[in-house]
Amino acid sequence: MSKEIIVSTGPGETRAAVIENGRLVEVYIERTAHQRHVGNIYKGRVENVLPGMQAAFVNIGLERNAFLYVDDALKAREGHFDDVDIEDLKALSIRDILKENQDIIVQATKEPIGTKGARVVTQVTLPGRNVVLMPTVDYVGVSRRITDDEERTRLKKAAGKAKPRGYGVIVRTAAEGKDESEISSEIKFLTKLWRRVKQKARRSSAPSLLHRDYDLIYRIMRDLLSDDVDAFIIDDEHEFGKAEDIIKIMSPRLRSRLELYDGETPILEAYEIEDEIEKALRSKVWLSCGGYIVFDETEALTSIDVNTGRYTGTVNLQDTVLKTNLEAASAIAHHLRLRNIGGIIVIDFIDMDSEDAREQVAKQLEEELKKDKTKATVLGFTHLGLLEMTRKKTRPGLQEALTRSCPYCDGRGLILSEETLAFRAERVLKQIAGKTDQEAMLVTLHPNVASLLIGQGGGNLSRLEQETGKIIYVRGNPNVHMEDMGEIVTGKQEAIRKMAVPVSVGDVIEVEIKEQHASNPANGITRIDGYILDIDGAGGIVGKRILVEIRKVFRTYAKGKPVETKEDENVTPAVDSKSPTNMVIAGDGHV
Repeated sequence: MSKEIIVSTGPGETRAAVIENGRLVEVYIERTAHQRHVGNIYKGRVENVLPGMQAAFVNIGLERNAFLYVDDALKAREGHFDDVDIEDLKALSIRDILKENQDIIVQATKEPIGTKGARVVTQVTLPGRNVVLMPTVDYVGVSRRITDDEERTRLKKAAGKAKPRGYGVIVRTAAEGKDESEISSEIKFLTKLWRRVKQKARRSSAPSLLHRDYDLIYRIMRDLLSDDVDAFIIDDEHEFGKAEDIIKIMSPRLRSRLELYDGETPILEAYEIEDEIEKALRSKVWLSCGGYIVFDETEALTSIDVNTGRYTGTVNLQDTVLKTNLEAASAIAHHLRLRNIGGIIVIDFIDMDSEDAREQVAKQLEEELKKDKTKATVLGFTHLGLLEMTRKKTRPGLQEALTRSCPYCDGRGLILSEETLAFRAERVLKQIAGKTDQEAMLVTLHPNVASLLIGQGGGNLSRLEQETGKIIYVRGNPNVHMEDMGEIVTGKQEAIRKMAVPVSVGDVIEVEIKEQHASNPANGITRIDGYILDIDGAGGIVGKRILVEIRKVFRTYAKGKPVETKEDENVTPAVDSKSPTNMVIAGDGHV
């Protein structure tokens, strides 16, 4: 398997991409405006202890207090419960472990996501290239990815010999084949780092940052750069120099894997990563067989729906379903890793009649998930035929990192229909009409809503005027939110008419023809502050600016014709129809 790591650096942002067999599988993004917190060590102060939740909230100096669960808080009082039975220890309340205003050392394990604060633990871990130091537990472990029993025994013995008394060590996969001296020196380095953290904690008052985890390039080199990586490519000469310094200390034999990219095309574009990231933000993913998958990420869980789409198969229905589901299982595992989706995940595969088929699909998913370093657990199918699984979530997913809630629909993905909004506007107008003795009204709406309120040929507006006894002007403005209504103005008819109708018969104005008339292509259409001008014979000069003489004026539109000369001394100053206040009107005599 070929594997490359591509790093793109720029002002304020660093992006790293992992490519396996020419396929993008992971994306990491770090921005200076959004500092990373996972891995940081803090001296925090317990603000609230909540027995009902068996948790505490700790002030670590961030915008929101961090969340500390009871099982993660036991180490805060390490040594205080040595004489307590393990079963009694499990029954302890959070109030037996922590007190309000108590200072504790914690480490962030999950980023603040949405409205939730960071997740913290008191069992600190300090990762190195070959080992992870755990200062608060006495334990030695070896990565499960190291399968050779003799090597596991050797590494466990070396780590146990090198670690300080009372400390814990986990030997990482990268340590396989390493000398005992290399492992020992790294443990000593991490031990010194922990002692500096504790010294700073004694000098500092809570809340304060005691240790900040390293930047993205260092972490990628520490955690991902191994013998199976063919190339580590960086597009910035300065960062490349820093990477060379790091690799000399961390793993000199991998120096040849470092490469400096100097192509003219941006590196992510050259490797077609930008396009893949854009596709990963779409909800629908097409399969090569013709089926497709739909991802729907919510705050509570992620639901994934599998459909046959264009795939019709060649044998029978169940064969078609199984082949689609098997391909979907592989694609889902890939996208969970690429999109970094975590938490509870529910997958609605296409219904399968056979238990054997369901087992094949679940096994395929589990096999594909083994390629992912992030822990994932497949729980199996429910009685409703839904597959349940979980994936550890430690940092925001790709969608959260690159997008924000839509300001138009407020993140709902839906807005009220134009028909619903037109009926609502009608009810509001009737309500106001019943409370005012003014003879005319002017309402501003989004053009789509205004069109429905007025109706074909102005029929709805005429009916509304008869029911209210008012003269109603409707003005469309594309800058008005679809679900909003502009200010409803009431007053005498002449005053309201002047506000709603910006031209008079005989005016000569310079305009740009915006489009052809919908039902009479020979004529052209333009707008002045949303008021429609229907210009005779201008359908063939869309995009050009001409002089127009106003011949007829109606409530919601006016008729005009082109003026042959541009040297007319009565010309009205040109109106910029591209201005932010440009509006669109629909009404009786609707065009």
